[in-house]
Parts: sequence; C-alpha cells; structure tokens
Amino acid sequence: MSLRIVVTVKYVPDATGDRHFADDLTVDRDDVDGLLSELDEYAVEQALQIAEDADDAEITVLTVGPEDAKDALRKALSMGADKAIHVEDDDLHGTDAIGTSLVLAKAIEKAGYDLVISGMASTDGTMGVVPALLAERLGVPQVTLLSEVSVEDGVVKGRRDGDAASEQLEASLPAVVSVTDQSGEARYPSFKGIMAAKKKPVQSWDLSDLDLEAEEVGLEGAWTAVDSAAARPARTAGTIVKDEGEGGKQLAEFLAGQKFI
Repeated sequence: MSLRIVVTVKYVPDATGDRHFADDLTVDRDDVDGLLSELDEYAVEQALQIAEDADDAEITVLTVGPEDAKDALRKALSMGADKAIHVEDDDLHGTDAIGTSLVLAKAIEKAGYDLVISGMASTDGTMGVVPALLAERLGVPQVTLLSEVSVEDGVVKGRRDGDAASEQLEASLPAVVSVTDQSGEARYPSFKGIMAAKKKPVQSWDLSDLDLEAEEVGLEGAWTAVDSAAARPARTAGTIVKDEGEGGKQLAEFLAGQKFI
C-alpha cells in the first residue's frame, strides 16, 4: 500500500522586500514578491528522502493562500513532489494560525494521508504552532522539531536536538511531524524537474469543498488580532568613539548604558 505523505507549505512575502501592513492590519501581500517559505523547503526535502527509501510513496503538497500561492506549489513540485492541492477562497483573508490549522486539517482529511510533514515555522508569522494544532485536530500523534526523520514499518522516527541533549522519538502512523532547518539542505529544482512540474496535477478547493463556513475563518473567525502597527523608525547615525586613550572605557560605558553588558 502506498505511503501517502502530505507536506504543508506556505507562500510568504520575500523577507528581503519592503513588508508592511494593509489598512485592515493584515500583511499587505500586493506590494511585495512572494515565494515558498524557506523553512518549508526542508519539509519537502525530508518527504522526498522518505519517499525515495519507501517501496511505494506519493507526495502531495498542500497550501492555503491567494492565487499567487500556486508559485509555492510549483516550486515544491519542481523539487519532486507528485501533486498539489491549493485551497483558495476570498473569505480566507485574515485567517490566523488557528483558522489555518482548521482548513489544513479538513483538506488533509479529504486528501487522505499517512504522514503529514511541516516546516518548523513560517518565515513570516514564525509562530511554529500549526503542526501541533494539526495533530490535535486530526487526532494523531505529533513528533515535532526534528533534525532527523525516517519511516519504517508504519512508524515514524526522529531526533530532536535541544540545548543540552538530543531525544530519539517515534510514533505510529498516521502522524504529524515538523522538521527544522538542521534536517538537511533542500535540493535545487533541476531543469527536468521544473519542466515536469508544469504537467503535474494541481487541485483547487474552496471552503465549500471542505464543508467550512466563512464565519469559521478569516478576520471574523480569527482568535488573534493585530491591534495596531507602526512603521519601523528610520535608522539613525551611530555613536562614534574616538580612541584617544579612553576608547575602551567609553565603549564599555556606552554598552552599559544600552544594557548590553
């Protein structure tokens, strides 16, 4: 029986762009380029490695986002994933992490799965809570923040590295795992992979396909909200310390005044 792997990915604003909030205090995605979250590339890579070691496996990449989010799916498909699902609906605008986990869970159940793999966090929100929320909604074990992951005989195993020790963890499938940026460098899409991705299937679902109501998601259904936002102040000129024999003392006084030491 084929091992069904679903990789959740996110289309995020380019961190090198000029990011800011829209009038409704959601992230303005129209004025900045987007891409596949770098941390999700590690999840795709681990899915590919697991599939390569399995007798039979199929990888589905899943995202929730606007029309342009298909670019993130195409990147994952060009890396080697087999097919993609795009959940898009105008009523999803402003959905928070809790709402996103609801939509993802419904889509994963509809698609069918044995293993769900996520990145450790998105590079825009950086909350890192969606994998745990997903496992709770799906009612399956979670093995998160793995630096190493493998699947054998219906069990997912992995290593979680902490500050002082490493843990060896495992869970029976079906399960949800998340991987860190220490799990292995993500591969670059080859020209052959890029061309092949154009022919791979991408399904589009909306809220009605998942039996969800608009009130359950979006700004109206969000459990969290941004109350206010202000632009980052312009950088000011730094303090220049002229060393005329007292440079070290002046530097120490400056650092102490800024509470750096």
